[in-house]
Amino acid sequence: MSTITKILIANRGEIACRIIRTARRMGIATVAVYSDADADALHVEMADESVRIGPAQASESYLKADAILDAAKRTGADAIHPGYGFLSENPDFVDKVEKAGLIFIGPSAKAIRAMGLKDAAKQLMEKAKVPVVPGYHGEAQDLVVLAGKANEIGFPVLIKARAGGGGKGMRKVDTQADFPAALSSARREAKASFGDDRVLVEKYVATPRHIEIQVFGDSHGDVVHLFERDCSAQRRHQKVIEEAPAPDMPQDMRAAMGAAAVKAAKAINYCGAGTVEFIVDASDGLKADRFWFMEMNTRLQVEHPVTELITGLDLVEWQIRVAAGEQMPLRQDQLSINGHAVEARIYAEDAGKGFLPAVGRLAHLAFPDGDIRVDAGVRAGDEITPFYDPMIAKLIAHGRTRAEALSKLAGALGRTEIAGTVTNTAFLARLCRDPDFASGQLDTGLIDRNIESLTAVEPAPDHIIALAALAASGMVRDDAAKGDPVAAIGPFEIWGAPRRRVALKAGDAEEGFEIERLGAKDWRIGGAGFETGGVDLAMVCADGGDWQFSTAGVTRRCRVVCAQDAVTVFHEGVTHGFVRPSGARGAEQVGGGDQVVSAMPGIIKQVLVEPGQAVSAGDPMVIMEAMKMEMTLNAPRDGVVSEVLVSEAAQVTDGAILVALEAQAKAA
Repeated sequence: MSTITKILIANRGEIACRIIRTARRMGIATVAVYSDADADALHVEMADESVRIGPAQASESYLKADAILDAAKRTGADAIHPGYGFLSENPDFVDKVEKAGLIFIGPSAKAIRAMGLKDAAKQLMEKAKVPVVPGYHGEAQDLVVLAGKANEIGFPVLIKARAGGGGKGMRKVDTQADFPAALSSARREAKASFGDDRVLVEKYVATPRHIEIQVFGDSHGDVVHLFERDCSAQRRHQKVIEEAPAPDMPQDMRAAMGAAAVKAAKAINYCGAGTVEFIVDASDGLKADRFWFMEMNTRLQVEHPVTELITGLDLVEWQIRVAAGEQMPLRQDQLSINGHAVEARIYAEDAGKGFLPAVGRLAHLAFPDGDIRVDAGVRAGDEITPFYDPMIAKLIAHGRTRAEALSKLAGALGRTEIAGTVTNTAFLARLCRDPDFASGQLDTGLIDRNIESLTAVEPAPDHIIALAALAASGMVRDDAAKGDPVAAIGPFEIWGAPRRRVALKAGDAEEGFEIERLGAKDWRIGGAGFETGGVDLAMVCADGGDWQFSTAGVTRRCRVVCAQDAVTVFHEGVTHGFVRPSGARGAEQVGGGDQVVSAMPGIIKQVLVEPGQAVSAGDPMVIMEAMKMEMTLNAPRDGVVSEVLVSEAAQVTDGAILVALEAQAKAA
């Protein structure tokens, strides 16, 4: 048995902070590593020691095994925790860690290799008598063979990268005609994400649920399962809301899936935390003979907190103890489920624009108080950069029942305040309250079916628009000296009724407003966008970001955050964002019907057009990768390409013009 006294965390953000908290509670020192982009990050501040390992790009920092091992040597760490992502499932890294005489807090390199390639893993599971999805897992990779196998399986099929996970390199294909383009796209994304463009082809289950089993093994040969998690609420094959246990799970199916997961782990002598993922045919409810092995994640999962809340355990502590050679703290018959837990991943992304990832500095960040768990790796003032996954935090709620847990989570999402970047909190809150989801009638297609209602933009009411315009005007002073009208309105404005004009943009609509003082704390905000021509706000008080005002005899309270280029109003669980057109967002002035413009920094993967080429609206023109996601930029209208301003592998900035069309009058 080994003693672990200092852990180097080969990761960043939320999971690094999560590991540090447990290590600190156990009396174990921690070392953080960081890239140039993370020099001032929260995980660096929290750790006992920290070491710079390279530039912002992950390939030059968090994926540099030698730099991480050098940091461990320099700080005297005796163990490395990989978190998830980056090098967490890289068997070569595990070999290097152990060769350096350090403890790897995770499974063996042999176990990772056994499950690292989906095709080989499925062949192994077939031998272990674990049910596997029908499909082609062979070595031949040319288009003719793969397309032929897809025909044999029957459409729709799912193309999946054989390496990695997280929905990368995965494409659903409905017809034979769509197969070549989907295969090319899946291979390209798989190569960029995992360095391996080989794929497998599987039957697409029409009413699928994604249910996974948390397993744990130790070096003494014991393996247990910690019950299931349902991760069926997905978009682009990436999990959005996870929960434990699975809704409407029959006891016989829970036992069968748990036994299959333990059998899978024992087949590779698994040690540590792992997750065995299954696809379930829910077309006729959940039944014990309707689940198939998909893959095994040989690491801790992003969604592990829901398992912790229903079992009362700390899985990171279990990882550390098992890595040190201890037996697992509990046997299978000592484990039980208590209540229900749900987790929502808050991302910097625009749900209304196809979940486009976003960047920005967090001008304001406040999470709800009360009975809610928040796992975050950022704080107010931190920047969401284009270099890493744009997750801001995870909110996890626990209740006696699923309905209670969902209600807590929806309320907590409504009380979460984030300004400085667009987020998916409104989408997540709507999903919690979606009738199908709330009733447990879920499958992996639920979000796509209800996408319009889930991503609908809720227009701000007139009194909120008026308040944002008033805040943007700068005419209301912080009411620090309560009761002193001169302090509230300024010594040189008290005798007149000053007016000021401001412009704000909500979505694509820009409006001009005229602010008029009616009294010490009374205002009229005029604008063509108001049905009545103007809104009166009475008894306006601003105490820091906390505002109070009255309209039509109703007093309201909200929080307002003013940044250089934006005003954000948080009111009744809804975030209303407004942009100042004259602010620093130069990209707002770029682009239009004659141009294809980058919405964020990224790398050009493929240019599909050339000057002089005729295109139709919607034709793909450029494929780029940004924030771990591949996206296709399409022609905004019919026309002729006049200029291509980028080449493959070029790095572009937010607002960069990529392709230009001839002026409308010249278009063919």
